[in-house]
Order: sequence, then structure tokens, then C-alpha cells
Amino acid sequence: MLSIGAWGLKVRGLEDFHLAGKSLRVLLLTGTFCATIVGASSTLGMAGLGYSKGLPGAWWMLSGTIGLLLLAAFFTEKIRAEGCYTLPELVGRFYGERARLAASLLIAVSWIGVIAVQIVASGKVLGAIFGGNETVFMIACTSVFVLYTAHGGQGSVVRTDLIQFLIIITGMAVLFFKAMTAAGPGALQGLSFPTSDQMGGWDVLSMLMVVGSAYLVGPDMYSRIFSAYSPRDAKISAIISAVILVPLAFLITSLGIFSRSHYPALPPEQAIPALLTGLVSPGVQGLVAAALLAAFMSSADTSLMTATSIITMDIYKKARPSAGAKHLLNASRAIALILGGCALILAVSLPSIIKTLMIAYTVFTGGLLVPVVAGFYRDRLGLTSGGALAALVGGGATAILFSQSYPLLGMGVSLLLLFAVSRMERWNRNRNMSVSG
Repeated sequence: MLSIGAWGLKVRGLEDFHLAGKSLRVLLLTGTFCATIVGASSTLGMAGLGYSKGLPGAWWMLSGTIGLLLLAAFFTEKIRAEGCYTLPELVGRFYGERARLAASLLIAVSWIGVIAVQIVASGKVLGAIFGGNETVFMIACTSVFVLYTAHGGQGSVVRTDLIQFLIIITGMAVLFFKAMTAAGPGALQGLSFPTSDQMGGWDVLSMLMVVGSAYLVGPDMYSRIFSAYSPRDAKISAIISAVILVPLAFLITSLGIFSRSHYPALPPEQAIPALLTGLVSPGVQGLVAAALLAAFMSSADTSLMTATSIITMDIYKKARPSAGAKHLLNASRAIALILGGCALILAVSLPSIIKTLMIAYTVFTGGLLVPVVAGFYRDRLGLTSGGALAALVGGGATAILFSQSYPLLGMGVSLLLLFAVSRMERWNRNRNMSVSG
């Protein structure tokens, strides 16, 4: 991965580093969309959901594909046409600089947690196969994706993502057929979907809203769209990616079900490592371990690149308006290294994969979903910058405080504040105009 990320790549400026020169066509875009989505939560985490919840565990990735399809159908071409570097820049065009800063901080905090989840997952897998200290493995994997991201930026991320996704598909398919042969096809018969006794309708709805929204307004998804050669390439790639990921969701969830039939007393997120160490030959172990590491690194590098772009372009550049392009390029590389280090430190003390990502996604979507989607129709809806700022801050703060008990509360508060504060500002503005008139 280091060689692929570094070989022959020349970064000529900020647009090359952050957006791969806006040159990505359908093949590379589809590869990076898919590889970004298939990370720790969609492998170890979703197999764990299959182990504990049954086939409805597939809703984790299916929720993301629904969000991606909505993004492709209604917003992709509009987003690409704006020509931005980052999602907060788009928010700033909708609502002004204060909203841009609030969105930047909200995403940066959430996305460090997303990176950390990928790091801790890599430690779990390598620790299960080789034994020893998981922290050492986490440091090694972090070093790889942080170095090639800091070196080549978005170009390195996208090139490695395509190779990583091919490895993911191969490894997961091989493990599926090995596990199904050992468990027998009867392990999947009679299972309920779309809900089960362990995962009811409310759980599915919460996952659809939180995870689906994270893709509908995900800064990593938007960074791919901004890097596309054209709006049409971005839209086609998003649709193809969603179609590819639907069968993959059921395949990976089934691995958890097969694992439960062999090992009924495991912690759920050990479902795939147990299959690796208990069912397959050393050669297949290596292939599947490579697939899992590819999944983790492809999500981690995109998240790292996204957070780096946001902190550089939306925070650092605003604080240093006189900084030239070369200075900002060097700053981008330094920020990537610092963020990777912060995520590694956080990874050492993380709880479970799905739980951590649900918290990060809930905080992020609680503040950002409503203002971003409504921003495309802001004039028609009469939205104001003050309303957007209140929605970002109030929704995000509510999600931080109540995300584990009430995962959808932040979105509701954000929606209420966006329209209520916008209405109040419009009323005050009209009253002042009447008085001055």
C-alpha cells in the first residue's frame, strides 16, 4: 500500500492534494466510494450484528446504500457543480462563515473517532491471528495509511482504495464460501428479515436515520463528489457503488450467523476473527486478513484526508489568510500526521466498533443533516444564517448529551431550531424595516 500510494505520484498544488486535481472518472470513483464505505463497522461490526441480531444486521450497510442512492438521485450533480473543496465550504456558501466554522468543528471532532475505530479494528484482527500486543499492530497500520495520505493526499487515497476494494471482495467471498460449507446452507434458512426478535422496527428505523444520514451528508462522500471529473461521473459512480454494496451487506452479515453456529459464546465482534483462526488454512487466513486490513485502511485514509482538508481549508486557511499555496500544502501534510496521531491515541481506549461509530454518526448527523439538506432549498424555505448556526450547534450538542438514549433527538432539535430561529430573524428584519420606513 505504501508503494501504490507513493509511486509515480506528483502533487503540484492544493487542488491535486485535496481533490486529486478533480480528475476522477467512474472506475476510480466507484472503487473509492465502495472502499470508503466498507470499513471496520461494515466488516467486524456488521458481522457482529449478524452474530447477535441475525440477518437484520445487514441494515447497517443497507442504510448507507439508501443514503448514497438518495445522494446520487437528488444532490450529487448540485454538489459537484458548486466546485467546493469541502462540505463546510458548501455550508458556508449556504449560510455564511459562522456556520462554516461550526460545521468544520463538528465534523473534525466526529471524524477523529471514525478514524480511531478503523485503527482499533486493525489491532483486533492482527492480534487474533498473530497474538501479541494489539497496540503494536495499531501503530504499524496507522503508520502506513498516515504516511501515504500525507505524501500524496487524495490521489494516494483513491489509488490505494481501488486495490483495497478488490482485495476486500476477494477475501470476503472466499471466507463466505468456506464458512457456509462448514456451517451448511441450513444456517441461513428460516431467518427473519427485515426485523428479528433481537432487532425490532425502532432499531432498524434509528439505524436507517442515523447511518443513512451519515452518507447523505457525509463529508467523506462529498469529498469524492468534489474530486469527480464531472457531475455525471459522480452520480453514476454513487449509483454503481450502492448496487455493488447491497449483496455485500448480506454476505458479511451471514459470516456472523455462520460464526454463531460454530462458536455460540463469543463476543459478537470476534465473529470474523474466530472464523479466521478456527476454520481456514494459513493461506486463506492471510488473504482474509489482508482483505480486512484493506477495509480498515481504505476507510481510515479517506476519513483522515477528509478531516485534513476541512481543518486546512476551513479553519487554518481562515486563521492565516496570507498563507500561500506552498505553505498550505506543507500545513496539510503536517495536519494529516497530527490527526493520525490523535486518532491512534483515542483508539487505545475505544469501546465497541458499532457503539463508537453510532455515537460519532449521531453527533455528526444531529447537527449537520437538516441544515445541509435544507440548504439546497434555503431561499424557498426562507432560511437564515442564524437559524443554520443554531441548528448546527443545538443539534450537535443535543446529540452529544443524549445520543445513547435518544439517537434521533439531535435531528429533531436541529430541525426545530433551524426553522424557528430563521422565522424569528425574518420577523425581526421585517419589523426593523417597517420601523425605519
